[in-house]
Amino acid sequence: MRCEIDHPWKVHLLRLEGAYAPSTIRGYYDDVKCFVDWCAAQGLESFPSKVETVCRFVEEQGLRLVPTTVRRRLVAIGKVHRLMGMFDPTRDEEVRLSLRRVIRSRKKPPQQARGISRAQLRDVLAAQPDTPWGIRDSAILALGFEMLARRSELVALRDDDLDWRPDGTLRLTIRRSKTDQAGLGRYVFTSRDTARVVRCWVDWRGADFEFLFCPIYQGQAVRRDLNSVTVRRAIQKGAARAGLEFSGEFRGHSLRVGAAQELLCAGHDTVAIMRAGGWKSVATLARYLEYAEHNVWEHEAYPPRLSMRP
Repeated sequence: MRCEIDHPWKVHLLRLEGAYAPSTIRGYYDDVKCFVDWCAAQGLESFPSKVETVCRFVEEQGLRLVPTTVRRRLVAIGKVHRLMGMFDPTRDEEVRLSLRRVIRSRKKPPQQARGISRAQLRDVLAAQPDTPWGIRDSAILALGFEMLARRSELVALRDDDLDWRPDGTLRLTIRRSKTDQAGLGRYVFTSRDTARVVRCWVDWRGADFEFLFCPIYQGQAVRRDLNSVTVRRAIQKGAARAGLEFSGEFRGHSLRVGAAQELLCAGHDTVAIMRAGGWKSVATLARYLEYAEHNVWEHEAYPPRLSMRP
């Protein structure tokens, strides 16, 4: 993380490099800077901060931000206080009560990315143009769905992570993920159809590339990694091109959400779904499955006549 060292808290935040993912450190930086700027505007001291100051910040932020964002900013504020060897005001009971007030004041549940179903994915893939961009985006969408991948995991894939199996499927290695900061890695698998789509992309792109997916400039593959924003754009453009209903509600997480819901509806148990998507917590997986069209009573029926005899 590059930043101008004009405040002591930034110096201490640099100590996180190597211990945390760059995206996590950037998130801490943005959240703490928001708090520091707010304190400056209010004429309050940010580090060390008083409990009353943090409570005011939480309640004001809660008027315009979702509770998860407010909680995330509290984590960042507390982290920097501890890094600087100061008392952490975010652990005070008054701050926790302020956060609970923010949570209870929300009238709407948190919005989840709309999941793409397998049928919708087929329509999206069928609508892709026969161009280099269409070939690449088809591979991104098909692979992202069956990997239940996060965008960061997709763009981090390298050619060395692909194992083309004799049965025509693919086994891929996810070297590091949000829930695997130690880089222990895990395997994911694809169908034969998705393996063929990925093979089409690799054949067009050519050999001797480090990353599986790359930018395309003037019809030529560029030898560098792809920005994760491209994944979100591929999902949204593909949904619009296929004329899907609610296409504007699809996000970068829609592949992961939709695939998890499809696995549930297909009858796979919790352990299998967690294994496929790399989830460590059942509670986290439950949020992905919350809006799945899955009726557990669909095939249940009472007999025509119930007997009262034992």
